[in-house]
Amino acid sequence: MPKLRLPIPFGAAALAVAFAILLPHVAAQAQENDTLAKIKASGAITFGYRESSFGFSYLDGNLKPVGYSIEICNRIVEAVKTELKLPAVEIKYQAVTSANRIPLVQNGTVDIECGSTTNLVERQKQVAFSPDIFRYNVRMLVKADSGIRSIADLQGKTVVTTTGTTSFRLLREADKGRNLEVNNLGGKDHSDSFLLVESGRAQAFVLDDILLAGQIANARNPKDFIITGESLRTENQSLMLRKDDPAFKALVDRVVSGMMKSGEMEKLYNKWFMSPIPPKGININYPLNAETKEAFANPSSKGI
Repeated sequence: MPKLRLPIPFGAAALAVAFAILLPHVAAQAQENDTLAKIKASGAITFGYRESSFGFSYLDGNLKPVGYSIEICNRIVEAVKTELKLPAVEIKYQAVTSANRIPLVQNGTVDIECGSTTNLVERQKQVAFSPDIFRYNVRMLVKADSGIRSIADLQGKTVVTTTGTTSFRLLREADKGRNLEVNNLGGKDHSDSFLLVESGRAQAFVLDDILLAGQIANARNPKDFIITGESLRTENQSLMLRKDDPAFKALVDRVVSGMMKSGEMEKLYNKWFMSPIPPKGININYPLNAETKEAFANPSSKGI
């Protein structure tokens, strides 16, 4: 007796067709999120770098990206080569800003951001992070003779923050109902923000104190500027990578945590923040703080 072939209900047929169409897109998305597979196929990895996060990620005299974050990423590449059994991995570089860094990681342009990004829980909805490589306080940079020493002194003043950072929001939260009236300017990068204070167009620049220290160290007249005021928040910097890529995150976490436990991370810190660095041989002279020591002792990527 011949087998009876029942017709597929219209709804089921439509679902099957839709699934067949969707499957290649799902596979492509999985491939995009598999950074190790992408590196193995291309033989290359793309670092996102900052042009003026001095000490962390910036351009030297030959316009080559250098810094603390860049060196940590270089160590990660060495681990990738071992993991994938590749004799070499080409490192490509893509400049990023505070405004575009997350989209460039999400869309695959950048494989790992080696910059100065805060690991926020709200950002973890979009990207993933390494264990914290630095912890710091958000404060303000002003001219030494400005008379500004606290948040209250900013009344009626112009404050610059770098576009894409959380600095102005933190200033508003710290105001705590005192109805502080300030004019906010947005710099395209940290050097641009600093120039607005140096030129007198803004009276204060709010940012991570370590990055402010880097700007002062590179100023024409460093003694003209100070870091002052209450801490708006203790924050944490991490390397940024794509979300939903457990294999690559596990490798990154292993390398970063290992550097911390071996003492290598502290040596790297001293190289970039307590010693003369290129291109001018300037020493940022920012001793390892208690918060960062704790980050090295207990590696964590949980965010704030």
